[in-house]
Amino acid sequence: MMAKNPKEVEIRICQERCKGCGFCIAFCPQQLFAAAENNRPMVSDNKKCSGCRLCEYRCPDLAIRVKGKGEAEHVPV
Repeated sequence: MMAKNPKEVEIRICQERCKGCGFCIAFCPQQLFAAAENNRPMVSDNKKCSGCRLCEYRCPDLAIRVKGKGEAEHVPV
C-alpha cells in the first residue's frame, strides 16, 4: 500500500549498506534525492515523496526503506 499524503512518508537510507550506485537518484520520479560528497544519496525534500517506492525496489543493496504513516516496516522480497 502506497502512502497517499506525501507528508506521511518516511525515507530511511542505511549509509553502511549503500555503495553509491545512484539508482535511487536516477529512478526517483520526484527527483527528491541528491548525491552527497561521498556519492551516496541524501533526501533533498522528503515532502515531495509520492511513496512510489521505486528507490526502495531498485536499490541493489537494500539500503533504502520507505514507510508510510501507520504502516509496518516494508521489507522487499
